[in-house]
Amino acid sequence: MRDIKIGVLGLQGAVREHVAAIEANGAGAVVVKNLEQLKEIDGLIIPGGESTTMRRLIDKYDFMDPLKEFAISGKPMFGTCAGLILLAKSVEGYEEPHIGAMDVHIERNSFGRQKESFEVDLDISGVANGFPSVFIRAPHIVRVGKNVEILAMHNNRIVAAREGQFLGCSFHPELTKDHRFNSYFINMVRKQKDYY
Repeated sequence: MRDIKIGVLGLQGAVREHVAAIEANGAGAVVVKNLEQLKEIDGLIIPGGESTTMRRLIDKYDFMDPLKEFAISGKPMFGTCAGLILLAKSVEGYEEPHIGAMDVHIERNSFGRQKESFEVDLDISGVANGFPSVFIRAPHIVRVGKNVEILAMHNNRIVAAREGQFLGCSFHPELTKDHRFNSYFINMVRKQKDYY
């Protein structure tokens, strides 16, 4: 039953993989490439990719203010890897945040370069045990605000968290065949829309 529409910001990054994960969970997926599409969706995923490139494209196509408005609207948002960096209220070494919606402080490229990418099974609170998590030039969460729930740690670093309608993780859940994390986000969206 495709009772909700989940948008995937389609400017850069692992867009197709997120769309496949959404559809595997029985929800409708929309690749968001223009501002009008933000009005059609019930939740938004900002995918992994390259955060600097993504920010440049967000600015080029005037997405920043509409994304901030989407965050204020109360609709759920899920940032994975670069998407987490864009959602964060503060980023190490940067004076200004990007969207600045989620009360976390992020350090970029915490786990090494591309060639040092790895996969590890994580226990994610409320989501899944033994979840296969792909880390590619991943950030980590250095600090969280008082209303942020830590969902997963790896090597004493916070790698997944939730604050109200905002969800973020350092890794790429869309790059595996395990769709439980996307399912968790879809359930957040359904609850927000009072779908039970």
